[in-house]
Amino acid sequence: MARTTSTKTYEGFTDEERAAMKERGRELKSAARRGPGASQADEESIVLEKIAEMPEADRALGERLHALIKASAPALSPTTWYGMPAYARDGKMICFFKGAFKFKARYATLGFSDKANLDDGAVWPTEFAVTELTPAAEAKIAALVQQAVS
Repeated sequence: MARTTSTKTYEGFTDEERAAMKERGRELKSAARRGPGASQADEESIVLEKIAEMPEADRALGERLHALIKASAPALSPTTWYGMPAYARDGKMICFFKGAFKFKARYATLGFSDKANLDDGAVWPTEFAVTELTPAAEAKIAALVQQAVS
């Protein structure tokens, strides 16, 4: 439902954005039920389920990124964030994978939160388009993830 003012129209959130917010609410409720003693294996199985639900192209990227992130930064714990695979340290989300399907985007992305140690001067990227995982792309991602947790 659009709300019209004298100068502009506000469309609100997209269906995909509303779904992501509802998913985040479910994640928080589920985490509260599991309690602070929830095992990392439980969290990882949830992440792997989310990846398995993705369309094939995003699933292939998600599976490879999951393995790459775990190998590059073993201190990160798999979790979910707005229904997306994410990786946290001490309960703080460091990076996440957003499949192209999530918001009907042109490409998938690997994003980093403000908790990631990627600061570089006055301007630096926090989200990277991922279209293919070549050896060079994997090396760049591994270096970014390692820097993010440094």
